[in-house]
Amino acid sequence: LFVRQLVQMHPEPKPHFNTLSTYVRALEEKGFLSHESFGTTYRYFSLVGETDYKNQTLRQVVKKYFDNSYLSVVSSLIKEEALSVEEVRKLLDEVGESDTKKS
Repeated sequence: LFVRQLVQMHPEPKPHFNTLSTYVRALEEKGFLSHESFGTTYRYFSLVGETDYKNQTLRQVVKKYFDNSYLSVVSSLIKEEALSVEEVRKLLDEVGESDTKKS
């Protein structure tokens, strides 16, 4: 996609072209995007899938803001009531199922 197309995809109020351009260049520097040159403009394309991007971003957030502790993340979510007791139970069930599959 071209930056101009990204601007058009956003709802009102649309971000400024330069804002998105800066963001896209930052993603390119981090290895998530690359580009092809078309005269004086660039068409950007992804180098990683959406799941990989989300996982890497999550790891960075956990490392930067939670001292690399996923337990601290879950604890914070519970304290802020962003995660209910029922959701924690579901997570524990998923962990139990995962452990069972590994055995």
